[in-house]
Amino acid sequence: MSLIDSVIKVFVGDKAKRDIKGIEPLVAEIKSYESGLEALSHDDLRAKTTEFKAKIAEVRAEYEDKIDHLKKEVQASDDIDRNEEIYTEIDNIKDQAYEATERVLNEILPEAFAVVKETAKRFVDNEIIVVEATAFDRLLSGTKEHITLDGDKAIWSNSWDAAGKPITWDMVHYDVQLIGGVALHQGKIAEMQTGEGKTLVATLPVYLNALSGQGVHLVTVND
Repeated sequence: MSLIDSVIKVFVGDKAKRDIKGIEPLVAEIKSYESGLEALSHDDLRAKTTEFKAKIAEVRAEYEDKIDHLKKEVQASDDIDRNEEIYTEIDNIKDQAYEATERVLNEILPEAFAVVKETAKRFVDNEIIVVEATAFDRLLSGTKEHITLDGDKAIWSNSWDAAGKPITWDMVHYDVQLIGGVALHQGKIAEMQTGEGKTLVATLPVYLNALSGQGVHLVTVND
């Protein structure tokens, strides 16, 4: 280690290790949900997503109502100065809604991550997953060959074509991927080596943040 590195470490310390140490209790909490989720049917496991969304929607409802009321006020007004004030107020309320949503996401993170892990495990253990068909299943079945319908049932295969390459799901999240997922959700950079499961890590924060219905962007160089 160079003299500069030594000096930096004195003042900064090993931040990565501190971050990981702070995340480890969350990993333990994620794993505490495993036995309970294993006992659920496929449909009951899916219902967890609806449950999470409802919890977020409940928290956001108050803010959404205020925003809708203010938008109607703008539409009914020709007062430019007042409308400017309203738009500023709307922006402030959106910030408050974001913060409230973030609090809920942090609250449900352990169970939500556990749901993703259990889902991954089921696709490893089963070539097909049969569930009650939802409107979304029916929509996806029109464009995805690995999702088919049989009456009121949707059948999901654990194999599909990815850019001309056959893929079979064979991954379950280990602690290192859970740590990476938490880090990404917290806005940190998770540096991982080849083979450490970056693709698998991405499933965790993408799922969690998509629950808010506000959209998620995933950028990847992989097919």
